[in-house]
Amino acid sequence: MPARVLIVATRNRHKVGEIAAILGPDDLCLSLDDAPGSPHAVEDSTTFEGNAVKKAMTLAVWLAANPSAPFWEKASGLPGFVLADDSGLEVDALEGAPGVHSARFAAIEAGAPGNSSDADNNAKIIRMLVNRGLDHATARFRCSIALTAVRPGAGSAELRAATRTFAGVCEGHLNTKPQGSTGFGYDPLFIPLGHDESFAQLTRDVKNRISHRRKALDKLRNALA
Repeated sequence: MPARVLIVATRNRHKVGEIAAILGPDDLCLSLDDAPGSPHAVEDSTTFEGNAVKKAMTLAVWLAANPSAPFWEKASGLPGFVLADDSGLEVDALEGAPGVHSARFAAIEAGAPGNSSDADNNAKIIRMLVNRGLDHATARFRCSIALTAVRPGAGSAELRAATRTFAGVCEGHLNTKPQGSTGFGYDPLFIPLGHDESFAQLTRDVKNRISHRRKALDKLRNALA
């Protein structure tokens, strides 16, 4: 029996599954599929934390004003929280890019709306490094998580005051030759520090022990304990 219900502000099933696996059985993790009709948050902050807070607040305010949303039925009297994650890759040789634009890195160049495919984003990173004569570069994954306690009827000021943030970083380097077939995003290119395999080659258990998201979620879990 879960102790809390968290709705993760994403429809990325890989991300929700990763968060659920890290947090464990004490937390029931839902997704935006459990909040049909919820508004889209425009991620226009220059920081991961700013985007995470904006996504959390956008969803929390909407849920508080919609007590008939399916989320509340699934929460069934348990403490309810909104969890929003903003994370991405920073490559030193690219002056920290793609950074907050990680999910839509290739789309920005093409002038297309929305996020890019993983294949397009990886291809752009590889092309930029090769054009600089590099076959690898130091890099890190950075994660910021915003957590908001939410209840029906709560106002935006109350929800903002109840929002906490947690950060995590995983250092490593990037290869220009993708390796592995698991994971998502830039995982096939990223080799975490202390390992010889990419995030897409490591088992899920190993990745979830060392990832940027794990480090942020450990801080979150300790705060809820």
